Amino acid sequence: MDRRTFVKAVAGTVAAPAAGSAVGAGPAEVRGEAGGNSKTKRRPPNVIIVICDDMGSGDPHCYGSSLKTPHLDQMAKEGVLFTRFNTAHPICSASRAALLTGRYACRSQVAGAYGPNSPDGMDLDEKTLADILKTEGYKSMCIGKWHLGYPPQYLPTNRGFDSFYGVPWSVDMNPFPLIKNTTVAEENANRELLTPQYTEEAVKFIDSSRDNPFFLYVAHSYPHDPPLASPRFRGHSKLGHQADAIEEIDWSVGQILEAVRRNNLDQDTMIIFTSDHGPWFQGCPGPRRGRKATTFEGGTRIPFIARWSGTIPGDRVIDEWGSNLDVVPTVATLCGAQLPSKPFDGLDISKVLTGAVTSTDRGTILYFAVSSRQELLECARKGNWKLRIAQSTGEIYVNDWLNGTCGRKQHFLLARPELYNLELDPAESYDAAIDHPDKVKEIQQDIETLISSLPDYVQKAYAELKANPGCPSTPPGAATRPDNLVPPRTIWIPEYRRAKS
Repeated sequence: MDRRTFVKAVAGTVAAPAAGSAVGAGPAEVRGEAGGNSKTKRRPPNVIIVICDDMGSGDPHCYGSSLKTPHLDQMAKEGVLFTRFNTAHPICSASRAALLTGRYACRSQVAGAYGPNSPDGMDLDEKTLADILKTEGYKSMCIGKWHLGYPPQYLPTNRGFDSFYGVPWSVDMNPFPLIKNTTVAEENANRELLTPQYTEEAVKFIDSSRDNPFFLYVAHSYPHDPPLASPRFRGHSKLGHQADAIEEIDWSVGQILEAVRRNNLDQDTMIIFTSDHGPWFQGCPGPRRGRKATTFEGGTRIPFIARWSGTIPGDRVIDEWGSNLDVVPTVATLCGAQLPSKPFDGLDISKVLTGAVTSTDRGTILYFAVSSRQELLECARKGNWKLRIAQSTGEIYVNDWLNGTCGRKQHFLLARPELYNLELDPAESYDAAIDHPDKVKEIQQDIETLISSLPDYVQKAYAELKANPGCPSTPPGAATRPDNLVPPRTIWIPEYRRAKS
């Protein structure tokens, strides 16, 4: 559909095939008319990825909010806006690892969120998108929040990027050094100035890189809690710090777009805007249940806008499912780059972007709970059907640092898996498992197949989960209860929620 028919409240097979077998289009095909009619090969496109920290799928104005985000609105009008795009993981480090590698974070044993005391980072044998594009002669820079390891060998300049200007982790962590390449430039960065500082470095990089293909990765530190904007944008939204931070990020996008135009790179540059996962305490997840650190759609659904003048036809809203796992295989195809010989969990959606096709055969995709190495499976989705097989105890909507950020909770297999139709029920409000037992069984079988392809420790965690069922009387959508709980005499339990003999 086009944007004029996009309503404000958007509704929200087995393993994904390797990128080489997905719906791709080489650079010679996509650089001419939409749909790949021209075979004229030009230089590989520049790639700019802008990723926010904790921006919800309902935060930009073009996704239905009342905030002022004119540059994102314009970018969506000139490109494509996805209504059903998900992160691979609902927590910071894991989601970024998945975006930069195209692989579930459990494949590289990435922590949920690295902090000042973390001794390591993403496995050193993982290849990032910067590594992949370097083989094609791309110049690259990482700006902003890295969050994939602080020891020098884990920093961006040792993970494929030529240069780095940014911070090692989230704004709520101390200390908070500002780093240039591998050197600490400031012991404690001024958190109020991060967005304009990142933007200045991004514009300088574009201005100095116009003569050769480049990859620019801009990872904003906001609107992660505690959100801040620079003095110029303080009070800009009249809706508080969170909204101010989002509107300043929109300004930053405008500056990047202007730098691309000023350097006559519009026809040669693909720009992607997205988020690492859903919002935390503040921010809008849209008409969806859950927030950051949950596997409900509010925690995993994210904005995704892509623009490439002359190649990605504009003014389109795409309802096809997408994932940040798709970024690496898609960009590699559009840039003519070779992927490493490892299993990829994302799809090449380049033909969806260029309008050559409208759908993909994604198969079943997995949702992992926040855990030490992202090994705990909670859900799987096949098309519009999402099956929840497990849930943790305690608060299931918003994580907090009480007892340790992302600390491991007690996890139980649901005695009765919950099935949600995300087409009819984007808020995951109605468990439809009782009416669709065949769909429950189908996705359960897909899970068994997919788990067998993941690392041993993930398979072990899944086996332990299956041996740890929760209480059958747990209502659908509730935090799970231990199996040995006995309800008080004053509580009535229907027969279908009682333990099966």
